[in-house]
Amino acid sequence: MSSVRAWSASELPARYNVAVDLLDGNLEAGRGGRVAIRTFEGAQLTYAEVAAAAARAGNALRGLGLEIENRVLMAVLDGPEFVATFLGAIRMGAIPVPVNTNLTADDYAFLLDDSRARAAVVSAPLADRFRQVRDGRRYLRHLIVVGEAGPGELSYEEITSAAPDTLEPADTCPDDMCFWLYSSGTTGMPKGVVHLQHDIRYCIENYARPVLGLGETDVTFSVAKLYFAYGLGNALYFPFGVGGSSVLLAGPPVPATVLDLVRRFRPTVYFGVPTSYAGLLAAGEDLWAGADFSSVRACVSAGEPLAGSILERWRARTGTVILDGIGSTEICHIFISNRLGDVRPDSSGRVVPGYEVRIVDEQGREVGPGEIGRLLVKGDSICAFYWNRHERTRQTIIGEWIDTGDQYLRDADGYYHYQGRSDDMMKVSGMWVSPSEVEAAINTHEAVLECAVVGMADERRLVRTTAFVVLQPGRERSPGLAEELREHVRGRLAHFKCPHEIRFVNDLPKTATGKIQRYRLRSGGG
Repeated sequence: MSSVRAWSASELPARYNVAVDLLDGNLEAGRGGRVAIRTFEGAQLTYAEVAAAAARAGNALRGLGLEIENRVLMAVLDGPEFVATFLGAIRMGAIPVPVNTNLTADDYAFLLDDSRARAAVVSAPLADRFRQVRDGRRYLRHLIVVGEAGPGELSYEEITSAAPDTLEPADTCPDDMCFWLYSSGTTGMPKGVVHLQHDIRYCIENYARPVLGLGETDVTFSVAKLYFAYGLGNALYFPFGVGGSSVLLAGPPVPATVLDLVRRFRPTVYFGVPTSYAGLLAAGEDLWAGADFSSVRACVSAGEPLAGSILERWRARTGTVILDGIGSTEICHIFISNRLGDVRPDSSGRVVPGYEVRIVDEQGREVGPGEIGRLLVKGDSICAFYWNRHERTRQTIIGEWIDTGDQYLRDADGYYHYQGRSDDMMKVSGMWVSPSEVEAAINTHEAVLECAVVGMADERRLVRTTAFVVLQPGRERSPGLAEELREHVRGRLAHFKCPHEIRFVNDLPKTATGKIQRYRLRSGGG
């Protein structure tokens, strides 16, 4: 366990607004002229310019009649407008609700109605999906478009450019509602996760500073987008919380673009997800020819467990280590992590300062090292509740603890190892099998790019483990290779953990945030 003293929200003043903290704090520290944001597309803003842009955004919302605790839905691509809207809304007391920018019109209709957003700020490429469902929305009053606005809509540029660039902050306290995020999940409808004003500073002081050593000289880049809890910390409030700077990419993080961005903007901390690391490693040598990771002092991974084979291949390719960890939308960011100089492959690492964890069995009793159980977490960045989901809140948040729904084991040295989601664990021949463990074994084979393992019932209703495998470019599918992979697993794991079947696929179904949708594989929708 780290000896770093955990930071407590009790250290904040009685009246507190996190947008004031992140903006005015940097101005008061003399960083007004320092670059806060650079974009791949060519924009650059200093802290003083971001503070003015946020004030204009907050004033524009206030001028439309929005009041404290009114929700502002944000379907905004990564860029200065996202940062200004998010911080401007918080400053004036409204609640920004960033949402996935890859959803359908019906998805956005649900989110508008569920959040009761009075205003929606949307990037022009997404506006048509909102236009399809705008009629009939009970609560939406204003559709604000970043880019060209249509009839009955407001131009973001017009309403913000006409607004003052100073804004008196709302009189909020550390325990006021601050922002919502909708859980992506892998099944069911998304849930509104309600975070408070103090949660952001809690994650900065307990993870960004002590675990990553983040400081004002750092430049961050995040493959995960700002609407994702992981990306929101990586690319906005972590660098702003320490006076650093962030590089933002509005478009998709395809390998060619990412490698070019790292070469041009030279980030010092690179945040990815396992699928993005695998995709970069599979990119052609022509793309890697001009790549340069020499500026990067640390890479971070979250969202899914990182295979040790990817970690080692990445280190061999770039010379940088990947710090794998686990976080969640409900807990705001990462709460178990590997450390610089302390990386254990195929583990999530050790507990982050400010958090406590327990691994419990089905009766809620704590289990010992080496035993699998449900992971419970305690820490002051846990969400207050799920919006309008009282029963789900009671099932998930148990006093000061939250049930993550993840299965874990702790080894004898205190490192935590992901074993799958509670509903992904498989009982084969009466014994529990972790899909993550089998996947890690398959991923060490040189022919494999990535894979997912699920349990599928046969005609006798017995669970049979099936591995869906994506091969490295240039490798050909064959029954011989399938058997070779099975033998590869048998050489590493107990015999009952070997997949009964290997299925080769072109890709794996995933959520927009990179989580593998194993339920689709189980239902045959690979």
